[in-house]
Amino acid sequence: MTSVITLLTDYGLADGYVAACHGVIAGIAPESRIIDVCHLVPSGDVRRAAAILAQTVPHLPPGVHIAAVNPVGGSRRAVAIEAGEHVFLGPDNGVLSWAVQAVGGARAARELTNEELFRRPVSPTFHGRDVFAPVAARLATGQEMAGLGPEYPLDRLVSLRAPTSLVREGAAEGEVLSIDAHGNTQLSISADDLAVLGVRPGETLVVWLGRRHVSVPFRETFAAVPPGELVAFTDSAGLVALAVNSGDASQRLALPPGAHVRLSPVS
Repeated sequence: MTSVITLLTDYGLADGYVAACHGVIAGIAPESRIIDVCHLVPSGDVRRAAAILAQTVPHLPPGVHIAAVNPVGGSRRAVAIEAGEHVFLGPDNGVLSWAVQAVGGARAARELTNEELFRRPVSPTFHGRDVFAPVAARLATGQEMAGLGPEYPLDRLVSLRAPTSLVREGAAEGEVLSIDAHGNTQLSISADDLAVLGVRPGETLVVWLGRRHVSVPFRETFAAVPPGELVAFTDSAGLVALAVNSGDASQRLALPPGAHVRLSPVS
């Protein structure tokens, strides 16, 4: 098993939670390399965490990936999922589902029940430190999946609804997939969807937001428009994003994650 371990949480950076997870891993697998994916996921935002992990994992080496994001009061089973050359650890609440699909789909899964592998005592509110971190470290040092716990049926794994994207009647329809820390609003609509409509950078889009609509320039970067202006561009994941140069598109447009959006070329 590879010695690369990645961490994705909603713990923030103002406390010692992330360091505690690092410490547990280092105590068991001191040769392992830890990559921090993100620790600023909004508290309990499973959808945002799932999007971050799915868009990041294609660029990560084979390894063990922890996604410790669960809504307050959530009581999902802890699972390990084998997919491609990776093992994903987290609560079975859908947070792993998009990343698992991004690397080819689940091959096998186990419920984490072998308490001999956990840090003791296990805090009911800190499974990242007491369950996922030690299990990841032990996998990195040769622990077999079979020793984690019983097989978990793949058809019981929770999957988030896949983001929608559709090209029809001269427009691309989709939804707000995620909003980053800068207020950039990522859509499920891809640059390829716009290419089907014949839209290229340098042209203008009509962005339909329910009954209202705005005209937005489609450019290669957000810096291609003056400060304070709206712009659409293709982000690093190949998806269309709406941004405000030196501003916050999510506030300007009042679009929450999951909101329906329709893009069409100016006729």
